[in-house]
Amino acid sequence: MDSHSSPTAKRTKHAALARPDMGEFGRHELAILGAPCGEIQALVARLLPHLAPKLRVAYVDADHAAGDAAEGSAAAQTNPVPYVAANGLSAELVDKITYRQLNLTRVLDKFSQPELLAHESVVLVNGNHFRARQQVVIVDPRKPLDKKLDRLTDVRLILLAEGQTDLPAVLAEHLSAAPLPPVLRLANTAAIAAFIRQWYELAVPVLRGLVLAGGRSERMQTDKGALHYHALDQRQHTAALLSEFCPDVRVSVRPDQAAELPAGLKPLPDTFLNLGPLGGLLSAFQADPNAAWLVLACDLPFLTRTTLEFLVTNRQPARAATALKSPWNDFPEPLVTIWEPRSYGQLLRFLALGYSCPRKALINSDIELLTPPVPEELRNVNTPEERAAAQRELIR
Repeated sequence: MDSHSSPTAKRTKHAALARPDMGEFGRHELAILGAPCGEIQALVARLLPHLAPKLRVAYVDADHAAGDAAEGSAAAQTNPVPYVAANGLSAELVDKITYRQLNLTRVLDKFSQPELLAHESVVLVNGNHFRARQQVVIVDPRKPLDKKLDRLTDVRLILLAEGQTDLPAVLAEHLSAAPLPPVLRLANTAAIAAFIRQWYELAVPVLRGLVLAGGRSERMQTDKGALHYHALDQRQHTAALLSEFCPDVRVSVRPDQAAELPAGLKPLPDTFLNLGPLGGLLSAFQADPNAAWLVLACDLPFLTRTTLEFLVTNRQPARAATALKSPWNDFPEPLVTIWEPRSYGQLLRFLALGYSCPRKALINSDIELLTPPVPEELRNVNTPEERAAAQRELIR
């Protein structure tokens, strides 16, 4: 036995990582059950004009026709067997012009389902066939709920079908341990959509601040974060700007820099090493994958509260990120951006493909791209010559 180990010590097999707060299909999912599937499909269709495009909505259902239709029937012609199933392919990706279709023969497990829907902000699920973390229950005598009570783990809304005025006794008893969720009429589409929008807004991730100060400042030939353009050094100054909008602000640094930070700053040492800004961003998401991170580089001495207030006010949590357009090339500026939790997986995917550029991830993601109110504030300072010019301008 190892002389340093205790016979009663519990062996840890895996790293204690913070996990994203995911359901079966996504972060924000609602299973709708209690009515015939056609009624659920019709409800989702009625809701979409009220929810999209502000919310990116996915719908999860089973193919009801494919299992029952005989080959050659009208239903089979409407829902033809995918080429992948008929010819031995394991996957088939088809560009349908207005949408893309991916047919797979492999079973979708609980890990791949959220990945496929990672770009969507809300997932509505036919709860007659699939489970979701939270539920909307329709009271309809055609679909009694007594055999589906185990699916009702967190009911957020009750809908009464036409002619229904009271809750079934079995449902009322099942929900008696907690306050009764809101009750609406199934026909009141606008009210249901308003509830879903409010439900989504109440779950908007907390916004944390991240100062990127872990670079090696090779062009500047001295630590850019330690430079003074204002009363405080750039790490302190940038953290102070962020603290007006974020309850918690961290400073991204290399592990060897953490002890050098001025007092009062909270270091967040890189756990993804030698990746530049991407390493700092991924390290932040590893520390808290359920927060949105407002990221600022430390080499932006002209940045003021005006730009940050504009960015935070126009934040779109339903997108992967809210970014400002660079005034020099019209691309997103990744180092003055609010990165939402769903962007964590996207950044990791780009890293797996051999790309460490956060801007490339923004360009290829569903983001909100804003024109900055004062474009000059996005000017960064990287060389001694630029530093001298910036100091002269800021003194005026």
